[in-house]
Amino acid sequence: MSKKVEDYIETIPDFPKPGILFRDVTTVLENPEGFKLAIDELDALLDGVDFDVVAGTEARGFVFGAPIAYKRGVGFVPVRKKGKLPRETVSRAYDLEYGQAEIEIHKDAIKPGQKVVLVDDLIATGGTIEAAAKIIEELGGEVVKMIFLIELTDLKGRDKLKDYDVASVVQYEGE
Repeated sequence: MSKKVEDYIETIPDFPKPGILFRDVTTVLENPEGFKLAIDELDALLDGVDFDVVAGTEARGFVFGAPIAYKRGVGFVPVRKKGKLPRETVSRAYDLEYGQAEIEIHKDAIKPGQKVVLVDDLIATGGTIEAAAKIIEELGGEVVKMIFLIELTDLKGRDKLKDYDVASVVQYEGE
């Protein structure tokens, strides 16, 4: 019987606080078969999608997005936390559970008219990836697909992203 990606994801109870079931993707990354399967399944979500570039959010979006860009022969654009990129950037703040955060992309990384795929390891509330999409659109790009290894369905991130084509490999209910 062949393994599935979820067979490599470890669930850690009560992390980072009591009542939370933390879905750990480091166990996927540490296992050569699990990592390959994760990249291949994410890549399969892009079959038939026309795109020019992959963008991934810091940090695990880099880990999953860069190999997909490599496989597809397109560039990779890092979406970083504020203050980490050396050239001129465009940034956007978004809400966290307790407070705000800000992400940014180099101003010249997305060209007007480019079709962009956004990648991250997990979609929960959708705030980070929505902010990334808004920056891409501000730069003249078009987000043609958003892909995630894990989706926490009860946190309703997909609802926030209803204007986008969203896909995930593994879905879990509960935090």
